[in-house]
Amino acid sequence: MKFIDEARILVAAGDGGNGIASFRRDKYEPEGGPDGGDGGNGGSVHFVADRNVNTLIEYRYARRHRAQRGQNGGSSDCYGKRGKDLTLRVPVGTTIADVNSNELLADLDVDGKKVLLAKGGRGGLGNIHFKSSVNRTPRQCTRGEEGEQRELRLELRLLADVGLLGLPNAGKSTFLRAVSAARPKVADYPFTTLQPHLGVVRVGHDQSFVIADIPGLIDGAAEGAGLGIRFLKHLARTRLLLHIVDLAPVDPAADPVRDVETVVRELEKYDPELATRPRWLVLNKLDLIPADEREQRIADFLQGCHAQATGIPHFRISAISAEGCRELTRQLQEALQNLVAAEAVDTRSATVAPPFAGDLFADQQDET
Repeated sequence: MKFIDEARILVAAGDGGNGIASFRRDKYEPEGGPDGGDGGNGGSVHFVADRNVNTLIEYRYARRHRAQRGQNGGSSDCYGKRGKDLTLRVPVGTTIADVNSNELLADLDVDGKKVLLAKGGRGGLGNIHFKSSVNRTPRQCTRGEEGEQRELRLELRLLADVGLLGLPNAGKSTFLRAVSAARPKVADYPFTTLQPHLGVVRVGHDQSFVIADIPGLIDGAAEGAGLGIRFLKHLARTRLLLHIVDLAPVDPAADPVRDVETVVRELEKYDPELATRPRWLVLNKLDLIPADEREQRIADFLQGCHAQATGIPHFRISAISAEGCRELTRQLQEALQNLVAAEAVDTRSATVAPPFAGDLFADQQDET
C-alpha cells in the first residue's frame, strides 16, 4: 500500500430537517389543532484514531465527506429521524488543522481517541410549538439549521520513540533492518529511501521501543532540495534522535564532519525545538575502514564536530554486520526509560507516565 502522510479534505455535517405546519383532521375532530412535528437533527462528523489504519491514502482520493441530513417532520406529531453521524478513521498520530485559520483542531495521538469536528444542524420546529391560548391555529414552522462545514488538513506524524537522522546512504535503513524485523529496501548501490519506515526493537522479553527511519536530508532541504523536509514531521514525537554518520563515504571529496553540520543545520531551520532533542552520533560502516586507521579516523571526526567537548554520546557500529548494534539498543532502552521517568516527574498532575510507542505496537507485526 502506498504511504500517504498528508491529505486535504472537506467535511460537512448534515443539515437539520425542516419542521412542518400541519393540522389534525380526524372524522370526529375536524378542527383538532396543530400536529406538525419537528425535523430531525443532522448527523455530525467525528474523527477517531485507529491503530489498524496505517496511511491517509483513503483521504487522498476521497476528499468530500458528508454526514446524513435530518429527516423532515411529519403530521400527527411525528418527529423527523435524526441523521446518522459520520465517523472517519485515521491512523494514530494524525493531526487535524483548519485550512482557513491554520488552527490545530485535534491531535489523535492515542488509539480510540475521538473528536467532533463538524456538528450537525438542529432540526426545525413544527407548528405544535407555536400554539397558545391566543393562537390556536399557528401556521408558523422553522427550517432546519445548516450543518457545519470545514476544510481540513490531515497530517500523519508517526509515533516512535527514536528517530533516525542522516544523509542519504548513511546506512539508516540497514541499521533498521539490523535491529528490528522491518525490511526497508537496501542494496549495494547508492539510492535514497523514499518513504518513512517503522521498526519495533525488542531488547528483552517485555522491553521494546519503536524506531522511525525517514528519507535522508541533503544540503538545502529546507528550501526544497531533494525530498525536502516534509518527512521531518515524523520525528516530532520522538524522544531521542540517532544521527547515523557514514565514516567511510564512497565519494573521496565527502567530509563526515561537514555532513553532520549539514544535517544539524537543516534540522534547526525546520524546528529549533526539535534540534534541541537528545541526539546521539552513530558512527557507521567501520568495517570498511582498515583496522590500523580506524581509531585515528574516529578521533579526527569527534574532534572536528566537537562531539567530545559538547558531551554528545557516540557509538561505533557496522550496520551491515550488526556489530555494536545490540549494545546500542540496550543503551537506547535505558535512556528512554530515564526520559519517561523524567517526563513523569515534570508532569506531576499526570497519574500515568507516557507509554513507549513500542507498547502500542507490541501486538502488531514488526514489518512495516
